[in-house]
Amino acid sequence: MPFFGGGIGAPEVLIFGTIALLLFGKRLPEVARSLGQGVGQFKKGLSGLQEEFHKASEPPPKKPEPAAVGATASADEDREEWSAPAFSPPPENA
Repeated sequence: MPFFGGGIGAPEVLIFGTIALLLFGKRLPEVARSLGQGVGQFKKGLSGLQEEFHKASEPPPKKPEPAAVGATASADEDREEWSAPAFSPPPENA
């Protein structure tokens, strides 16, 4: 029979409480408080990590398109001009 096969019930919680009381005694509230703070920090870190993951998985925002061709000079300035190399025929050997 597995020890926690069916989940943690009242008998298991009672056993853990007794062991904690024997180990920590008067410091038990302090230990529980620090444990709670650690769990809270872990959850904050996990939610921050999830938020970063969701931001990274979103597609980048699209740029608004200009209303008309040539409507703004900056749209023309952003374009890269492509040029092909000049063609020169091979020299003729006579």
